[in-house]
Amino acid sequence: MEHKVSRRDFLMKTIAGGVSAYGAIARPAWAGPIGANDAVRVAVAGVRSKGRNHIELLKEIPGVRIVALCDVDQAILDQRAGELSADGIQVTRDVDIRRLLERKDVDALTIATPNHWHSLMAIWACQAGKDVYVEKPVSHNVWEGRKLVEAAAKYGRIVQAGTQSRSDEALNELAAYLRGGQLGKILRARGFCYKLRESIGKVDGPQPIPASVQYDLFCGPAPLEPLRRKELHYDWHWFWSTGNGDIGNQGIHEMDMCRWMLGEEGLPRRVFSIGGRFGYIDDAETPNTQVAVLEYASAPIIFEVRGLPQKAGVNYMDQYRGVRIGIAIECEHGYFAGGTGGGVIYDPDGKRIKGLPSAGGHSHMENFFAAVRSRKPQDLRAPIAGGHCSSALCHLANISHRLGSQVPTPDLKARAGSRADVAETIDRYASHLAANGVDPAQAASTLGPVLDILPEAERFASTSEYDIGAWANRLLRDGYRPPFVVPETV
Repeated sequence: MEHKVSRRDFLMKTIAGGVSAYGAIARPAWAGPIGANDAVRVAVAGVRSKGRNHIELLKEIPGVRIVALCDVDQAILDQRAGELSADGIQVTRDVDIRRLLERKDVDALTIATPNHWHSLMAIWACQAGKDVYVEKPVSHNVWEGRKLVEAAAKYGRIVQAGTQSRSDEALNELAAYLRGGQLGKILRARGFCYKLRESIGKVDGPQPIPASVQYDLFCGPAPLEPLRRKELHYDWHWFWSTGNGDIGNQGIHEMDMCRWMLGEEGLPRRVFSIGGRFGYIDDAETPNTQVAVLEYASAPIIFEVRGLPQKAGVNYMDQYRGVRIGIAIECEHGYFAGGTGGGVIYDPDGKRIKGLPSAGGHSHMENFFAAVRSRKPQDLRAPIAGGHCSSALCHLANISHRLGSQVPTPDLKARAGSRADVAETIDRYASHLAANGVDPAQAASTLGPVLDILPEAERFASTSEYDIGAWANRLLRDGYRPPFVVPETV
């Protein structure tokens, strides 16, 4: 007897398993090509904070129509839908992304959920024939980021990473300037995330889940465990099962800029991290103070995270060459200091050579929709392969941190070896802690191992199943909770 398969069954099997017994689809037959005069119909997933920003941007882009919202918090979902309704925009709403992806009136999805959902949701969207704009980091781990790149290619989807600096005209001008060799060889690329982070507090047991939240869907691929922090929202950044710390939250932007200016397309050959959580005792897991060194053949990226202020008792932050959140590209004949929004090129003595004020450039989202219409991935300013690579840099540094051991802070400097720039960075790290009342002679820092990387394989070098490289490789991917599983074959 013939077994008839509904379109819903077909799509759900494809979303859940990638290539199913029913085959794979590049674009559903019911979703024809988008014409030049057709509105691109968009859904937004995750609408609390960054997703609200997505909504405001989307409202201003000609030829784009918001048609659906998705969030696991019914209260915030209803609030955003109400705000749109007040503007004359009627949308459908759903707490479950799987149901939303069944809709034939959705052409594209923008994703602003917690990090642990990014890759899986984007992969499901590609399999359902949707184009995707996914916030940074595009992945929660290295392995799933590669799977997202594979899914975008396999299903012919336009997938943009939310590294908005790629659409900043000042930084595009800087990249061209450095490629022209006016400052000579790049010696190092420094990235900074000096952003005040206060304690999230401590709890003495499981906390209540807000009544409006579908907690099973919030956890999704992550373990379904009791909530052990005061705030469900935002503070997920500071837990390994859902977030990636500030190096993967804010720092991904600057990490991407550093890699861009170096002209490096792949992973580095070596990484190590030092850091810890200092200044208070709370429930968070990720470091609030961190130095990561990623060694490329051309030059190293030296990245710094500081969540404590310049010194105890103040609420302002340190700076390096005038930068708090941004980059410093140090070259043979000068340096650039700045970031998104522009900056200045200086000579070795700190004399101003050239200012690069940002003219704003094209909207990053506008660039995404232009590529959606052209169907040319090369039109994207931040194609998903690059977003995956820059996100992976953050994950690699965090893997070194998570495999580290506690050592007295004064002993960290030995890790610098012959590199004066790394030694100087570690000196500033120790001085910063001391200024915040953390005794560097007493406080232990986490000294991560130096991990050799096989860039093409996107794995760590290992010679046995018990060496440090093997342990690091185990952290390249998460253990997914069914049915929220990134498939081996997308």
